[in-house]
Amino acid sequence: MASRKTPRDLLSPAALHILLALSTAALHGYGIKREVESRTEGRLRLGPGTLYEAIHRMEADGWIEEVLGQGGGRKRTYRITESGRTALQEELHRLDSIVRYARDAALLPS
Repeated sequence: MASRKTPRDLLSPAALHILLALSTAALHGYGIKREVESRTEGRLRLGPGTLYEAIHRMEADGWIEEVLGQGGGRKRTYRITESGRTALQEELHRLDSIVRYARDAALLPS
């Protein structure tokens, strides 16, 4: 995967949190929604349109994939791919550098 270089290439908050949710376990859509809301203490609530649009986009980009034979019934279960892990790591490094700058500039406590 090519490294992201423009603001349009940055992960949206929804995509970032979906990848974080899938980084530890395969989940179905509602499981992703619950994990994101739990981790963000309700500050980020993913509506069905936002959630499934992001899932479909990340699936098309090869960042996540459907796990066949899991979830039962109509539930589709997803997992992160290696490409998705790379995108997640790149974004986390980018965010870490922002936080380090803010701390160095005394904008955040150490």
